[in-house]
Amino acid sequence: MIKIGLCGLGYWGKNLFRALSGNPAIQLVAVADAKADVLDRLALTHPAIRRYTDAMDLIADPDIDAVCIATPVASHYAQAKAALDNGKHVMVEKPLCTDSAEAEDLNARAKLYGLTLMTDHTYLFHPAVTKLRELVRSGELGHVSYFDSQRINLGLFQPDVNVLWDLAPHDLSIIDYLFNGEPIHIEASGYCHVNAGFPDIAYLTFHYPNAMVAHLNLSWMSPVKVRRIAVGGSDKMAVWDDLDRNEPLKIYDSGITTHPRQDRDIILPNYRIGSVTSPRLPENEPLADIIEHFRRVVLGEEIARSDGRLGARVVRTLERAQVILDQSLKQVRTAMSEIPLSIEAA
Repeated sequence: MIKIGLCGLGYWGKNLFRALSGNPAIQLVAVADAKADVLDRLALTHPAIRRYTDAMDLIADPDIDAVCIATPVASHYAQAKAALDNGKHVMVEKPLCTDSAEAEDLNARAKLYGLTLMTDHTYLFHPAVTKLRELVRSGELGHVSYFDSQRINLGLFQPDVNVLWDLAPHDLSIIDYLFNGEPIHIEASGYCHVNAGFPDIAYLTFHYPNAMVAHLNLSWMSPVKVRRIAVGGSDKMAVWDDLDRNEPLKIYDSGITTHPRQDRDIILPNYRIGSVTSPRLPENEPLADIIEHFRRVVLGEEIARSDGRLGARVVRTLERAQVILDQSLKQVRTAMSEIPLSIEAA
């Protein structure tokens, strides 16, 4: 029985609490949260669980084997570092930390101590993502030329990260899991509607060495929630709508064919419109699966699917995208400041 402590009982921490408590092979022995009223309510329903207002006190508890961290992103590195230094296995909510130097340090410590370091990229355990990986790796889609994602909704406005760092880790981890490799070129633009210097809309394009392009549409400003990913190949296209409970994944047997380049003067494609199928997907819960996977990795029974190295790759890409996004935002601000007042008022 693995004894686990949970740092943070906020939005995602509550979900982790439920998943940890529901695993019969895990004993959730302690919880840390800075809000005393949260701990007081916990004492009424789960009096046997030890409660800490400081996560560092939980991490120092010698009775704990592993720690799940679901606190604000700025605290991820310090808490994960302390946990590893205290000989504890660690799973950290995405993103792993705030910069790549921190990520590399955490990975080095985990390797030095022989401990598990995982990032909570829960979507890697979603049945639709598992099926997408099968379609990509088997070659059923043909050569994949694009990955297109819409991840938009109204809020939640995060207090410590912008929309890029909040939403893009989901898609970047999925892309990494499906295709491997990091982008060779990044384009980014966005806008700050609510807080200056804190983008709440972002449009990102990632170019990969295998001639694939990925486009992400991220927003906290949309009145309609959309969670949709399309993966287009030379033979078939797969579309995953995470909000469609009946047929979340559809495979379109459609595409185009062209004559060899030496046999044509202009591009005249032949269009092929085939059938649409929707494979039946298991109804398992991804969060429960990643918790069980974490337990098995700690015991040496499985190899981590979402390890600290994947977490570091995601953070590196976020860093690169943030630099380009900042440049774009600066250019927009400069252009806006040069608009004559009369035109701006009109």
